[in-house]
Amino acid sequence: QVQLVESGGGLVQAGGSLRLSCAASGSIFSINDMGWYRQAPGKQRELVATITRGGSTNYADSVKGRFTIARDNAKNAVSLQMNSLKPEDTAVYHCNAEIVTATLDQLHEMDYWGKGTLVTVSS
Repeated sequence: QVQLVESGGGLVQAGGSLRLSCAASGSIFSINDMGWYRQAPGKQRELVATITRGGSTNYADSVKGRFTIARDNAKNAVSLQMNSLKPEDTAVYHCNAEIVTATLDQLHEMDYWGKGTLVTVSS
């Protein structure tokens, strides 16, 4: 059974930094895109950043220049370094991964989500 587990959330003052980590475990054949999404209270889930297996990245305009996504393919892990945090960054941050699993004769790709980690930025 495949699962994603996030860590690293917490409370930080505006201007501070946090680093989120996410590790995938289980019967994994390979992982394609990985990413971070967030959901603030009363708002829809939104993309924060994604990274391909080859390392190409994509960021939401609101976090460009402040957040950095990285991955370790050998460890099936992805991280998000968040600097210059703002109160509007407060949200539950979810890890996402396109994970390929294998049966005897087929490969299957599915989207997996972590349960999320809360980031609170105080003003």
